[in-house]
Amino acid sequence: MKTIQKLLALVTLITLFTSCQSAADPNQLLSKKDTRDQVMNIIANDSIMSKEMMGALMNSKTGMMMMQQHAMMMMGSQSSMMDMSKNNPGMMNNMMSAMMQTAKGDTSMMSGMIKTMMGNPQMKEMMQRMAGSKGRMGMDHMGGMGK
Repeated sequence: MKTIQKLLALVTLITLFTSCQSAADPNQLLSKKDTRDQVMNIIANDSIMSKEMMGALMNSKTGMMMMQQHAMMMMGSQSSMMDMSKNNPGMMNNMMSAMMQTAKGDTSMMSGMIKTMMGNPQMKEMMQRMAGSKGRMGMDHMGGMGK
């Protein structure tokens, strides 16, 4: 009987010890591509987590360098984007519509996007043309920005 009690006490202690251990190592979890992809998709599809991730990237040397490189690439491609919009207005309209649909649910994102676009004379002109051709395509939401 004492042997059973000792064995039961040992099993209980082992169970308590294993249940009190901390969660898995994040590096170990993220080493698996499937898990890493799931985490990135969850963050990308949650506006609060996305903002937190942007903050973390801004506070990281590597993240800051990546964003600076991305900004430089975007500036280089701005002229080619404008050329594409002139050569293929249908594609540009589709891109703008998709972007507006995405931003619809996030008012702060929409506001920032509109301010940025209205600050660029070419984009402002294009937005005003689109608004005229599509019955004020959401221009009422801009609240007179850029006027």
